Amino acid sequence: MRVLLVEDELRLADNLAAALRDGPGFAVDCAADGLTGDEMAGYRCYDLLVLDLMLPKLDGLGLLRRLRARKDATPVLILTAKEGKAAIVELLNAGADDYLAKPFDLGELIARAKALIRRGKGAAHPTLTVLDLEVNTLEQTVRRNGAAIELSPTEYRILEYLIHHPRRIFSKRELLEHLYDYNWEHHSNVIEAHVSNLRRKLDSALPGAEPVIETMRGRGYRLATGHSA
Repeated sequence: MRVLLVEDELRLADNLAAALRDGPGFAVDCAADGLTGDEMAGYRCYDLLVLDLMLPKLDGLGLLRRLRARKDATPVLILTAKEGKAAIVELLNAGADDYLAKPFDLGELIARAKALIRRGKGAAHPTLTVLDLEVNTLEQTVRRNGAAIELSPTEYRILEYLIHHPRRIFSKRELLEHLYDYNWEHHSNVIEAHVSNLRRKLDSALPGAEPVIETMRGRGYRLATGHSA
């Protein structure tokens, strides 16, 4: 999953980005002010925005209102030092999905982030199931027909992204942009290699069954669901 973190305290931003990358394995882009964050949110698709309230150039509340004014429904987790019922009500009325009061625990941040992404994908429960494939996004475990499958972090991230969007076709470029940070050097053959390994592991868990991941020639990849194209 891809996250935009808008935070002007550089040390805090570095710590938060590292926690989101190292724990759940999110791709994280960072912005140090509200205007930059608004621009990035406008031209790139994110699965979650983690937004500090006190920002230079454009504050978090202003960015949130701009986001919702253009009908962007991306889940937003607000980081705030403000306290009091009135301030929280204002945030929620402006379109915030959740908030954390500073100081907060990094473990709680990760748990809230994962929950918001699941809800944003229409999956309130952490276990996603398509045919005989089961992915637990909380434990980051994968099973096919009950058999556990060991995946690398990148293979898991690809599978989780595909299972959140069954039957949707993703080009190599789309997978790269959702799985890696903005400044990562893009090479499509990296995706090909990871998808090849992922497919081999999934298919070897149930020999003779239909492939879990379909390659759509000239278009990309999609998760098979047993329905006709």
